[in-house]
Amino acid sequence: MKKLIPYLLLIASPACTDELEFPTKAADTIRADELGQKIAQLASDELEGRGPSSEGEKKTLAYLVEEYQRIGLEPAVDGTYFQDVPLVDISASPEMTLTITSDQGDLELAFGQDMMAWTKRVQEDIAEEGSELVFVGYGVVAPEYEWNDYEGLDVAGKTVVMLVNDPGFATQDEKLFNGNAMTYYGRWTYKFEEAARQGARGALIIHETDAAGYGWEVVSGSWAGSQFDLVSADGNASRCAFEGWLSGEAANRVLGLAGLDVQKAKKKALEKSFQPIPLGATASITIQNEIVRSTSKNVIGLMKGSKRPDEYIIIMAHWDHLGLDPEKAKEGDGIYNGAVDNASGVAGLLELAEAFSALEKNPERSILFAAVTAEESGLLGSKHYAENPTVPLSQIVAGLNMDGLNYYGATRDITVVGYGSSELEDYLREAAKVQNRVVTPEDTPEKGYYFRSDHFQFAKMGVPMLYTEAGIEHLEKGKEFGRAQNEAYTRDRYHKPSDEYDASWDLTGAVQDLELFFAVTWRLANEESWPNWYEGNAFRAIRDASRQ
Repeated sequence: MKKLIPYLLLIASPACTDELEFPTKAADTIRADELGQKIAQLASDELEGRGPSSEGEKKTLAYLVEEYQRIGLEPAVDGTYFQDVPLVDISASPEMTLTITSDQGDLELAFGQDMMAWTKRVQEDIAEEGSELVFVGYGVVAPEYEWNDYEGLDVAGKTVVMLVNDPGFATQDEKLFNGNAMTYYGRWTYKFEEAARQGARGALIIHETDAAGYGWEVVSGSWAGSQFDLVSADGNASRCAFEGWLSGEAANRVLGLAGLDVQKAKKKALEKSFQPIPLGATASITIQNEIVRSTSKNVIGLMKGSKRPDEYIIIMAHWDHLGLDPEKAKEGDGIYNGAVDNASGVAGLLELAEAFSALEKNPERSILFAAVTAEESGLLGSKHYAENPTVPLSQIVAGLNMDGLNYYGATRDITVVGYGSSELEDYLREAAKVQNRVVTPEDTPEKGYYFRSDHFQFAKMGVPMLYTEAGIEHLEKGKEFGRAQNEAYTRDRYHKPSDEYDASWDLTGAVQDLELFFAVTWRLANEESWPNWYEGNAFRAIRDASRQ
């Protein structure tokens, strides 16, 4: 691995032509052994899976504050490191059945095996009886693509059934939506939001592993037990009464009542003449909830700028994971340690903070170090911060998000998620050249990772954000090795108790990437220019308006 070497960096700003010497000694403080120690601590059984509003959270926060203080970061929230994030925790009893009734007979769909269902409404009981089922294709209303799956349909009181992802992925047509790359219209979050806007009583998404980007076990694990949400004034009454997923096999049984299966339904959904299809059946479900209100915490430290302290760079990573599962504990291991996801990212945040603290002089702009909560529950901590920022978003120059670092060795490349989005990629590309590395687009844009981590909450507010993943081309073992590592992680450890720290990990790749992040952030924090989204990006207009 080629380390970042001393070089003269020309600050890329028309207003500034000074040359600054890259602080190599500070960058060299990023070390694999120290990174590994931090990951091991954050992913230890002692922290109980870092569930929000749990005993594990208390222990995690204590560790982070101790580290922030040791590093020398200032409290960034009214004299404290903590930003309160009010949450409501709704735990649905798994003793529920989704009953589908039709003239051809009834279907009883079991929780966990056939379906996952819940409500975001803050109510102890939800009882739905005889809600008419309607297949609405992809459940998308996208005027810019001249696409409306709900056209001519009144869904009041009805339950909509829809496909995951979007038509571009299904057809691989680059002229349709964004081709293979998922748009926000393909995300489950959008589909539930749109169903609610349309007035649907219930909303069910058909699971397909390729289109979703993860297997059914991820669905059944992630949507079981406690489900956190931000507290809203109306108790989430504007959401559908119930939301959920159908397994592929269960969806075939439900669609079969109308002479369809998932593949036939997909073909119809892609026809220009598509109209919603009544399934000739109704859905009934009773959901019993245990409701607990709580307050979780974002942990935010500050390194104050030496020249322009009111301009900020934000470095972020989510500290939370899925916590404890008592049922899995009966079988053996019930702790979701979240070593890669995202003890590694938080450890990386701390390593970067240490590197900046090693500078002889603070950068010209301020740097916020934000460890946010409840990412696994729907990017809630970052959403709360973006809606209630500690500094105006218009004063945040740019940001970096880390959600899973490289654990399998140095690579020739580094992957940008959402490739082609912003000028931050140019900064990354220039820094990567010093390591003889290249910047590449993600292998699987169809999985929608761009919409699945905390940077998205800032991006949609206009703040340019950089989000990367580990490179694929291992320096010694090639691309196939890197792809195999990613596939094995997704299959065997992602959102499972098996995501544990292993002392045999090769963290040289993580150090390599963190050095890049340090170089990019250091440059941003010392120059005068403001990077923007590329022309044509949907977020550019939002950014431009905020800067006027």
